[in-house]
This record gives sequence, structure tokens and C-alpha cells, in this order.
Amino acid sequence: MLDEALVSDILTLARARGVDFAELYVERSRRRAMRVLNGGVQEATSGIEYGAGLRLFYGTDVVYAYTNDLTAPGLLEVAEDLTRLRGEAGRVDARGRGGLDFRRHAPRGLHAPSVPFDEHPKSYRLERLREADAAARVAPEVRDVECSLLEWDQEVLVCNSEGGWAEDRRVRTRLVVTTIAQRNGDVQTGFAAPGLSVGLELFDCCPPAEVGRKAGEQAMTLLRAKRAPAGAMPVVIGNAFGGVIFHEALGHLLETTSVAKKASVLTDRLGEQVASSVVTYIDDGTTPHGWGSSEIDDEGMATQRTVLIESGVLRSYMVDRWGALVTGYAPTGSGRRQDYTVAPTSRMRNTFIAPGTTPVEALFEGIEFGLYAKDMGGGQVKPGSGEYNFAVREGYVIRRGRVEEPVRGAMLVGKGPESIRRVVAVSSDLKTAPGMCGSLSGAVPVEVGQPHLLVSEIVVGGEAR
Repeated sequence: MLDEALVSDILTLARARGVDFAELYVERSRRRAMRVLNGGVQEATSGIEYGAGLRLFYGTDVVYAYTNDLTAPGLLEVAEDLTRLRGEAGRVDARGRGGLDFRRHAPRGLHAPSVPFDEHPKSYRLERLREADAAARVAPEVRDVECSLLEWDQEVLVCNSEGGWAEDRRVRTRLVVTTIAQRNGDVQTGFAAPGLSVGLELFDCCPPAEVGRKAGEQAMTLLRAKRAPAGAMPVVIGNAFGGVIFHEALGHLLETTSVAKKASVLTDRLGEQVASSVVTYIDDGTTPHGWGSSEIDDEGMATQRTVLIESGVLRSYMVDRWGALVTGYAPTGSGRRQDYTVAPTSRMRNTFIAPGTTPVEALFEGIEFGLYAKDMGGGQVKPGSGEYNFAVREGYVIRRGRVEEPVRGAMLVGKGPESIRRVVAVSSDLKTAPGMCGSLSGAVPVEVGQPHLLVSEIVVGGEAR
């Protein structure tokens, strides 16, 4: 995307002004969005973003600037201004003078789409959204259906003063269906939203009619659900998006963004038993076509599969360049950012609990009274301690080992590090689900996931009397 000589001039200028490390990130993104409400088109937009960000390290001190002026004068001006900000505190390093010998990391197309970004017209997309709309109307009570298709095609180039030159192309597609069902003044919502690092072949593995039907059936289930019970009880958490609890209340505590600042209760605990021995927790940026996958991270390092917790023992953190400088841990290809307007920080990619060996049915056996949290919604987490409260989007009462009536309004309340210690059994049916994770470097696509698992006790906040 940029001429090698220009990149070399920018990074060399920075080195000559005394930086320890300089990194140039260039991005060109195309995005499309189409939204249909009750069959009528509400939005059909597309756009292109093109810009660059320059990050300079002085030891562990970091300065960052970005621009959408990618001409040679524009980029050199950013480099001049950014180094000037450091003033006399910057150190002159004579070794920085001269050109750079770039070592190229060429993209291999590991997550390349089979359907090109411009393959189909808008009418094709609209037909698929209307298929989802029609299938979501599983009963007359389903009054409103909103279907959205989100597509983006992102090209990135990351170069640095160590001679790193890495390129990547990331194509992602997501279908989102929301339904609203009403009966006698009661209103309930259903939701389904698959997404992968693929093109429109997403429709082959996630047919729009199936996605729509799932959202419609969930709203109808909630419409007949009773109020959820309250109190401490055993909870079976469903697979796929059930993993959002541990993403928020455990995963973020393992990013060096918080570990390096000693703002996490899991700081300096490598080698310690921090979870139940049946839990192995993994963050994998290499999952083929995973929603959070990429060939390189946003610092130009190849992504990897990082075992964070193995049989309950803390084995690794998620480490970006800055985190590595501060903590001394090796980088794990976890530096991520929303776009060129923000600097990267350590972030999760596709994070999940590994499959166990317990049959799913066995998780429910022996539970006299508990909750089956089949599908999770959103929640809140207190950074540092991992205290959380999460809404159960679709839940059922467990009574004498059987899954019985649906309930609604349940909240799960606890602390991530404590809850992960109370996992007593993990099944083998691992599934993952996509989401957007917001943190210091913006919103990035991630997968959360787990098999069905049993937590011996969680506080359930319900409304039943």
C-alpha cells in the first residue's frame, strides 16, 4: 500500500531522532451494511477508510499519532511532529541513520474468502435478509423482525524499525437477526448473529432461514417463560456464547494491558493453580476462518495458539509489544486495534474453554434444583477483580436432574476467578460464537466459546417469589 522507500524514510527519521522502536501501521478498509426492518430496507451503505498510524517507543513510554494523509509530505510531517513532541528527552541514536532492510512476511491467505467481496449485487443480499425475515415469523406473536448484514474487507500493512514488513487481508461477514414477540402487553426479544472470517459463503454454513428461525423461536420461548428463581445454586452454562462470562471476567484479567499495571488479580501468578483442574483455557488467533482470526496481529507478528490455563494452572498471559517490555514475557501475537486511529494493546482473539469428557446429559444428573443458562446476553464486569453480572438470554429450571420450564429475567452474579474454580465438569461439545469486544484499543471482532459446563454454585438473581 505504500512505497518501501517512503516507509524507510519515515522509520529512519524516527530512529534518527532517538526512538528505541518505531512502527508504521497502514490500513485500507471497505465496509458494507444492509439493514431490513419487517422486510423494508432501512439502510444500505458502503464506504472506504484509508489511513496510517505511527507509534514510537522511548523505553516503555509510547507516543502515537494517525493521519488520513498518506502522501510523502503528510506522513513525514506526522513523524516530524511526533518526534518533536518528545523534545530534548529523546535520545539521538546514530545507528538509526541509513536505510532499513525489510524482512517481508507475505500473506498466505489462511483465512481468505472463497466468495470475492464484490461477487454478488445488493439484490442478492436483500433476498437473503428477506429469507431470514420470513423464517423468523414462527408465530403470529412475532411482530417485528430486524435483519442486518455486515461485511468488511480490511487490508493492513505493518512495518517497523527492526525491519519487519507484514501484510494481511481480513474479510469478515456477519448476519444479525433480532425478533420481538408480543402477547397481552408482554414483550420479549430473540437474537441470532453468526459471523466468520469469510465472504458471503457465510450463507452456506449459516443459512439465513435457520438464523431467522432461531431468533423467532427464542422470542416465543421467552414469551411463555416464568420468572427466574433467585439464590445460590448449581448452574449449567450452555456452549458457544456461554463463554462470554469467562471472556469478560477472566480473559481480560490475562491481558498484559492489565497485568503489566498490576491491575489484575492474576498478576504474577504463572505456574499457580488458578482454575479447576478440568479447565483448560485457550486464546487462538489461528482458528481457520474464526471471527477473531488473522494471519498477523496489528503489530505485524504472526498469530498463534496460546494456552492460557492448562488443567487449571496458569501458563501464559496475552502479551503485546508494550506488555513484553514491561513484564519480560514473550509476545504472543495479541496486539490488536480497531483501526488506524488507535494504538494496539493486548487483546483476546478466539478464546474458549477446551472440550472435556463428560457427556452433556451427565452435567444435569444429581442436580436437585438449579439453572440451565442455555444462552447468555450482555453484562457488566469490574476490571481488576473480575466481579461480574450477566443476563441469561434463554434459561431453564433444572429440577431433579431434568431440564424443565423456561425462565426469564435471570442474572448470574459472581467473580470470574472464583467461578472458574467452581467448574466441576466440562462436556465435549465445544462451540464458539462471534462478538465485538470493546477495550482500550477500540472494538475488535472476537470469538467466545466453551462446551456445556457445570459450575457447582453461582448466585442467580431472579424475580420469582
